[in-house]
Amino acid sequence: MVDWIERNRGHLLVVLINATITLVVMFWLRRPSPPAMELVPVSTPTSVPISTPTSALLRVYVTGAVQRPDVYELPASSIVKDALIAAGGATTDADLERINLASALHNEQHVHVPRRGEPTEQPAEKGAITTSEPSSERLDINTATAEELTTLPGIGPALAERIVAWREAHGPFTDIAEIKQVPGIGDAIFARIQPYITVAP
Repeated sequence: MVDWIERNRGHLLVVLINATITLVVMFWLRRPSPPAMELVPVSTPTSVPISTPTSALLRVYVTGAVQRPDVYELPASSIVKDALIAAGGATTDADLERINLASALHNEQHVHVPRRGEPTEQPAEKGAITTSEPSSERLDINTATAEELTTLPGIGPALAERIVAWREAHGPFTDIAEIKQVPGIGDAIFARIQPYITVAP
């Protein structure tokens, strides 16, 4: 037996190696495969763009004692001081005490910066903010010319001519409130011109 093993040792070795390989392969094939890993994509929340409302711009006309009179677009929260800065600032002869720099602006407003010594009048355009103290000498609406009447706030050439025509047709005003009988002069305009007008006794 020993002689037979010695003679066939080479064959036995090959058979043993083959058997070993076969067992390893069979073991590997029968081994349960690990469960397949499922890659679940992480859902990223869709970012919803936050709409930032664009602040409406105000279109403001700046005139008078400023460096660059013009129409300017300013943020909705602007005040008169911002309009003054946009126009390059005030000139050396500006009378800033006659306007309220803290007043809020509105669209299509006319901001007029008066000069020192400028007559105490307000621009007739809607939205003008020039403010001034009433003159110590009020304008007599019975004797004032049409040109003088146009210096009143809110009174343009057409209204001034109507005042003169009414006066000529009906006689002198007996009270300043009587001027409201002139076509085109209502309570709003009367409230603006009241501090500046009088009738001689």
